[in-house]
Amino acid sequence: MSKPVFVIAEQRDGAFRKPTYEVVSEGRRLADKLGAQLIAILLGDSVESIAAELGHYGADKVVVAQSGLFNNYSAEGYTQVISKAVQDAGAGIVLLTASALGKDLGPRLAAKLDTGLANDCIGLSLDGEKLICRRPMFAGKVIADVEFEDGIQIASLRPNIFAPTAPDTSKTAAIENVAVAIEATDVKALVKEVVASAGAKMDLTEADIIVSGGRGMKGPENYAIIEELATVLSGVVGASRAAVDAGWRPHADQVGQTGKTVSPKLYIACGISGAIQHLAGMSSSKCIVAINKDKEAPIFEKADYGIVGDLFDVVPALTAELKKNM
Repeated sequence: MSKPVFVIAEQRDGAFRKPTYEVVSEGRRLADKLGAQLIAILLGDSVESIAAELGHYGADKVVVAQSGLFNNYSAEGYTQVISKAVQDAGAGIVLLTASALGKDLGPRLAAKLDTGLANDCIGLSLDGEKLICRRPMFAGKVIADVEFEDGIQIASLRPNIFAPTAPDTSKTAAIENVAVAIEATDVKALVKEVVASAGAKMDLTEADIIVSGGRGMKGPENYAIIEELATVLSGVVGASRAAVDAGWRPHADQVGQTGKTVSPKLYIACGISGAIQHLAGMSSSKCIVAINKDKEAPIFEKADYGIVGDLFDVVPALTAELKKNM
């Protein structure tokens, strides 16, 4: 039997993040091709009650590491516990999500295990037991297939790219609790509290529908029209860097190379020219709709559908039409 496939489950406040199901499902697909065991690890404080859910998505075993230190994410603590669990399992492949947490944890874990990392992957395949990772490079200008020379193969997966399997409640996983031999004095920094912003919404990276506004919105007060469209579509609002730099939207809404990388089913770009820095953050969206009065705007080259017109006329008309048909 091949070496186990190992996946890192991400939870927040005792509930799994949506990309966790995608990572576990993809881990199951690889494990089936390899004839290998799929092991998941879950870290947190009092999270054993949710561990069994990972079995519904294909995990054969779930390693549970519980500690009061893990009430919030602990970079050093997570790295120490997970690296030991990976080595104890003799894993050949390690998968995690390319979330904010994963982008911090992945490099630390690779360094600890003295191996490489393929970050923000949009496709995985196998050549024997060698993992082939497809990932964007150079701000999305190139899509490359990369592989590991040797050692443990670690890859982080871009959210909303890999389809999760339907949960099968008849499937179960063995639960193994492991002792966490870490004290507060063993880590250099502890997250004491996470303060959510007022009116917290779904994270952009997990949204199926995003309506984004750019410089063409002309001011923060005009975002009300795309907020209404997003509400009708059960989506969320994003923004370009220009809009964020102007103070019109918070940085949490920024999509692009210096913001968040998103892959929704539908991305509507309103008044966004389509600079390469923005395209790097949303080019993997399944369907892109661009609304811009400049017919030469670069965004139209990437869009599946384009509307040349004033967004202040088009968006309200689109919203009104959608309301009629809902």
